[in-house]
Amino acid sequence: MRGDEPQQAAMFSYISPEERVPLEHPLRVIRALVDVVLKELSPQFAQLYSHTGRPSIAPEKLLRALLLQVLYTVRSERLLMEQLDYNLLFRWFVGLNMDDPIWDASTFSKNRERLLGGDIAHAFFDQVLAQARERHLLSDEHFTVDGTLIEAWAGQKSFKRQDAAPPASPPGDPGNPSIDFRGERRTNATHASTTDPEARLYKKATGQEAKLAYLGHVLMENRHGLVVDSCVTQATGTAEREAALAMAEAIPGQHRVTLGADKNSDTHDFVRDLRELQVTPHVAQNTSGRSSAIDGRTTRHPGYAVSQRKRKCVEEIFGWLKTVGLLRKVRHRGIARVGWIFTFAAAVYNLVRMRTLAAVA
Repeated sequence: MRGDEPQQAAMFSYISPEERVPLEHPLRVIRALVDVVLKELSPQFAQLYSHTGRPSIAPEKLLRALLLQVLYTVRSERLLMEQLDYNLLFRWFVGLNMDDPIWDASTFSKNRERLLGGDIAHAFFDQVLAQARERHLLSDEHFTVDGTLIEAWAGQKSFKRQDAAPPASPPGDPGNPSIDFRGERRTNATHASTTDPEARLYKKATGQEAKLAYLGHVLMENRHGLVVDSCVTQATGTAEREAALAMAEAIPGQHRVTLGADKNSDTHDFVRDLRELQVTPHVAQNTSGRSSAIDGRTTRHPGYAVSQRKRKCVEEIFGWLKTVGLLRKVRHRGIARVGWIFTFAAAVYNLVRMRTLAAVA
């Protein structure tokens, strides 16, 4: 018998969001990991807020919402609030009941400076790493370092001479004027972006288009491909090697470790600096027209070949951060904000990877 199609809405519901989410849903594992992290960060949250005045939205809920934004590639906070309004899965993960009102999208802008000033992204990242360490998922001997280009939230038309007087308004649309760059030499020494002054014009390879960008760097452990350190720098030709040395120096422990890197790091100065830090340089050899700084005392060991295979896994991290984590073109301006969201997204990647490893175990 054909069923009816009633149009009258039910007045009450006795099913909670907790009951709506399947027990085997992958977010349940991530939610459990995140709850432990936020509990450890609670004392740090208390220091960021005044003890008087109107209560704010709990920072735990804001961070869970930002985690969902990265995890589900929601391109703006306004769309995130729209999802949070009707998506039961999002409500359950953030910790909202069925009838709880959502907050305005501007709440993220108002609280971002507070979270940035408290360095919450690095604290969140460190707590995620602590859980991975407790589960014996991290290698303390073999690592890989690499960098990727992050396009800045600034257009080429904003890249103007620093010592020139403001030109007359060109004809056409004042919001998107027609500008001819033909014949003009534009470099970071003479030009700067009026939209994001800290971004730099840069390209990673010959023949590619130069873009206003930052460089994001990660240090990966080679056992399970988890990120153990991350940072964002201005885009320069030496930034990758400088960031690699800084992260290699911060590796804990006194024992000797190996560090894989791409051909861009095959320079005599970089290899010498790594050896002085008691780090064995498993750098890919660059033999195009010059002698490589990596000689037979490194390449003869079987571990060098293993590092070269593992080294490619770092590209999976960058691929996830750019396609899922909204970092192909960052939506924030300034190196501090870009670094904050880059570190937070790296922590989210680790959570996803740990959930996968838990399912396999």
